[in-house]
Amino acid sequence: MWETLLGCVLIALARITDVSCATVRTLMLVRGKRTIAAAIGLVEATVYLLALSKVMSSVNNIPNIIAYAVGFASGNYIGSLIEEKIAVGTIMVQVIPSCTDGIVGDLRSMGYGVTVVDGTGKDGPREVLNITMNRKDLPHIYKYFQEKDCRAFITVLDTRDIRGGYLKDITNRK
Repeated sequence: MWETLLGCVLIALARITDVSCATVRTLMLVRGKRTIAAAIGLVEATVYLLALSKVMSSVNNIPNIIAYAVGFASGNYIGSLIEEKIAVGTIMVQVIPSCTDGIVGDLRSMGYGVTVVDGTGKDGPREVLNITMNRKDLPHIYKYFQEKDCRAFITVLDTRDIRGGYLKDITNRK
């Protein structure tokens, strides 16, 4: 019984590891970090094959199959948490504030580059703020607008490559 339980735990942990690796590897590929993605892929494939060989060595072992499936599902969840924590790359945040009193100045004093574009919304003229930033700084922007203008309309777009312009490294900000 202990051997079966230990086998199931190892299978589940292996699947959690390889599926989490797959999530991070995919993120790295999308961000253009091929070397890191290749290294992660090496670990991912090795762990996957070890888990699969354990399950396939006794295909009729239902606990092993369940452990494999539980590990896969858990790996997706844990991989997404890891991806969220490492927050690699840059994003474009577009904000349509309900009012702009001091917001542009505040954002610039916080170290963000802000481009202001005039637009027209349902209720008339509006300013559209475009801010390119590191992904890990997004919670700061959400917090700022929650306090300053909770009715602001905010969209976030992933960016793959940036050339020129202003992007200050502000990851050490509190």
